Amino acid sequence: MSVAEPPSVTPLPLPYPGGQVPRSRPRIKKLRIFLLVGGLSTLALISTVFGMMMAVASNLGDLASDTRFKNAANSVLEDAHGRQIGVLVNNQNLVFVSYDDIAPAMRNAIIAIEDRRFFTNPGIDIRGIGRAFVNDVVGSGGTQGGSTITQQFVKNAENQQSNRTVFEKLREAAMAYHLTRKWSKEKILTEYLNTIYFGNGAYGVESAARIYFGSDPEHAGCGTEGQPSCASQLRPDEAALLAGMVQNPSGYDPQTRWSAAMARRNTVLEKMVEQGYITQADHDDAIEETAPPAVRPPVEQIQVADPRDPSRQLDVGYFNNWVRQQLVDRYGPERAFRSGWQVRTTLDIDLQAAAERAVESYLPNTDGQAGISRPTAAMVVIDNETAAVRAMVGGPDYASRPFNLATQGQRQPGSAFKPFVLAAAIREGISPGDTFESRKKIFDVPGTKGKEKFVVNNYEGNYSGVTDLAGATTFSDNSVYAEVGYKTGFRNIAKMAREMGIRSNVSTNPAITLGGLDEGVTVLDMAHAYETFAAGGKRIEGSLGARGGGPVGIRLIRERNGDELAENEVRSKEIFTQPLADTITPILQSVVTRGTGAEAQYGGFAAGKTGTTENYGDAWFVGYTEKYSVAVWVGYPDEVKPMKTEFGGSPVAGGTFPAQIWRAFVVAAVEIDALAEAERALANGEELPTSTLPLDAGTTPVDPSATGTSTAPATDDATSPTGEDNTAPQEDAAPPAEVTPPSDGETEPPGNTGGVSPGTGGAAPPAGGGETDP
Repeated sequence: MSVAEPPSVTPLPLPYPGGQVPRSRPRIKKLRIFLLVGGLSTLALISTVFGMMMAVASNLGDLASDTRFKNAANSVLEDAHGRQIGVLVNNQNLVFVSYDDIAPAMRNAIIAIEDRRFFTNPGIDIRGIGRAFVNDVVGSGGTQGGSTITQQFVKNAENQQSNRTVFEKLREAAMAYHLTRKWSKEKILTEYLNTIYFGNGAYGVESAARIYFGSDPEHAGCGTEGQPSCASQLRPDEAALLAGMVQNPSGYDPQTRWSAAMARRNTVLEKMVEQGYITQADHDDAIEETAPPAVRPPVEQIQVADPRDPSRQLDVGYFNNWVRQQLVDRYGPERAFRSGWQVRTTLDIDLQAAAERAVESYLPNTDGQAGISRPTAAMVVIDNETAAVRAMVGGPDYASRPFNLATQGQRQPGSAFKPFVLAAAIREGISPGDTFESRKKIFDVPGTKGKEKFVVNNYEGNYSGVTDLAGATTFSDNSVYAEVGYKTGFRNIAKMAREMGIRSNVSTNPAITLGGLDEGVTVLDMAHAYETFAAGGKRIEGSLGARGGGPVGIRLIRERNGDELAENEVRSKEIFTQPLADTITPILQSVVTRGTGAEAQYGGFAAGKTGTTENYGDAWFVGYTEKYSVAVWVGYPDEVKPMKTEFGGSPVAGGTFPAQIWRAFVVAAVEIDALAEAERALANGEELPTSTLPLDAGTTPVDPSATGTSTAPATDDATSPTGEDNTAPQEDAAPPAEVTPPSDGETEPPGNTGGVSPGTGGAAPPAGGGETDP
């Protein structure tokens, strides 16, 4: 029986080319759903939290500036023993002005740079809230920008500068949203400008206009009775400068960082043009104003009498201003100035008086134009165990010349930089006993294929033949140090200086071996760096120390109710070993006992180094005793001006005024400490300690201005370690002007002035970048 074949079946055509049936996309659909649900959930969460914050913020209270500051209390500064030395911003530094008393240029400038949609937004910035939310979720930390002016005002009013979590940001936004419905935009802007901090103790736009521009002849008399407010007279360039400072008052301070402040000002002016607030012609006129303002910060100090001479007042304004900026940077101006804190500082009034007397005994300010017609000095005294600043002389008179030469002035260190070279050389395996030939030398500048030369001479051709590194340090032989620097490596030297405490930019070209830097150093950093030698190779810092690992000025902060807010904790970091420090200290002692720093001898332990720059533009002595590290700089404050006759007709070198001032202070400090120890022993019923006062009678200052009088140290007739007769010059020998500062590609660009504002105490590096110590 046959079986019938099945009927043929014609396959239906597939609707897809090539006959491929696509897979379904469940994963993509799930991802879309997840993103949609996640986004909606996030929005719901934000909306819910924002709604809660709106309810909380509905009771705004009174944020008006005049009421808000009514119950504020000024914070006070005390010295290390609890004696009051200053008040942080008294009530006269806060001057309220009306909307019409603020120049349109000022109102427009702040809107242009801080909140271009100020007059149209509802007081909040959704993008800023979103950034804060993401930042908080991922845990990256940090303050988020993008707040509106209204939000900034609320943040300042609520003292929340450091609390920037998403919930605080939402609460701040809710309050800002409510505030725009309670106050007009004009009132918000006025209150904001009346209370924002502009640096240098200037709270509010009127105070800022007076401090920064009140001395300008164009604004003469502004702000006084019967005269218009200073804020009403601000020009576009002035308004733009102030508006640019709001973001970072210390970073854009025209007194200390003029280049940065001017660049920021120009940015504000450009935005004002873009937004139609000024014309291009106005902009072009404004940027032609390139001179820094004559800043006159308020004197924030009480009368502090010299303990030995009550009729004489101490000049603690420089130190107070330095501490004030640290408090602002750490806690914000509102909390620092208005919380009624008791700030126990590290300053010791007795040592401060000794430092000021030491300077005045050799460089008295008798001309009425503080520091203009004769050199002036800056000094910093640091406790070797704690890095605490015990005394600070920042210039001749804080009230008339507030630029702090000790903390803000960056000057060339000359041979005072050589101990950093020495430390780096020993760490790299070079021994202090290794010998080198002292003669004129010519080196190739690295990276120039021999086209650039680094020529090194000792002063007036004074060479010692063959000498070791220790002897070259004692008598500051540039020829030897240049060769040692090449063997050590310029980057290794720069690294050593930075690790020890130099916070300014340290160049890495051959001139570094002789202390010729593209950017100068501060007296504060030099004292702190030498403390590393005194501390056995450890850099000492503190939890309340200055920014960037600097020394300590704040010991303790107590709140108004007596609770402790913060206490400094001493910290240390090993930079090099104790044996290396023990090797260097005797060498630096020899500088004092028989070298260029002989005038620093006082009868006790002393180690240090002199330094003098080309044409005697800067003179230094930096050294340490068992208890203190002390740096002294002498020079003209506003420019690098040769001091060829100011030392009784002779040049001012590191071994003259600086070493003598250093000695005068140390003698007084030893006496102060001995008396304090005796008082402590008596109070505890102990036997009086054996006196440690030095038996040194040669501490009476000699007037160097007297005709024919000179107290310059005599030349040293000692025999060098090599057995050759080595008559040392009275100061460090250095290359003349023929030395060309080389560049290895990492130096500052040409024209760098050391980061110091012109006309405010800073100076450009001297030509040649090296020493000319006679």
